[in-house]
Amino acid sequence: MTTFTIPTVETERLILRAPHLDDLPAMSEFFATERSHMVGGPKDALESWSSLSNRLGHWALRGYGLWHLTEKASSAFVGWAGMIYVPGWAEPELGWTLMAEAEGKGLGFEAAAAARDYAARHQGLNGVISYIAHANDRSRALAERLGATLEIERAELLGKHAQVWRHPQIDLTTERTGQ
Repeated sequence: MTTFTIPTVETERLILRAPHLDDLPAMSEFFATERSHMVGGPKDALESWSSLSNRLGHWALRGYGLWHLTEKASSAFVGWAGMIYVPGWAEPELGWTLMAEAEGKGLGFEAAAAARDYAARHQGLNGVISYIAHANDRSRALAERLGATLEIERAELLGKHAQVWRHPQIDLTTERTGQ
């Protein structure tokens, strides 16, 4: 039996935690919508299951991956954020997705900043990229808020065009700042 640990990271309003089977209904609902097209959707129930199980496999094989996000105030599963590095990716990527009801609250920034900081300090992933679809204005704005800069205007990822945004290096000699 293979065992591995997915660390838990807490911010002021979020818990970044391991994906759970209980998250599958919300994931399936999200992936059934056109809203999911920026992150590989729409997907049916089986493909949503594959996404969930692939996330656990990513952690097992790479030692890092996507955390699922729980909002502390409501205990609701509100999205995911963390590191992705699978075939087709040029290098590890910081990715994030929020459910519609979680948008506009600053939770994406809080989650992505915490995931990026943890990856730099504990997983050797510093100065990573984010692939962002050209039409994804919200993610571009979040990347800019995180201090990322546009590195490549037109890259290809899995047969689709995307921009590549480069995140700044985290100064590992300082303490983690509050999110």
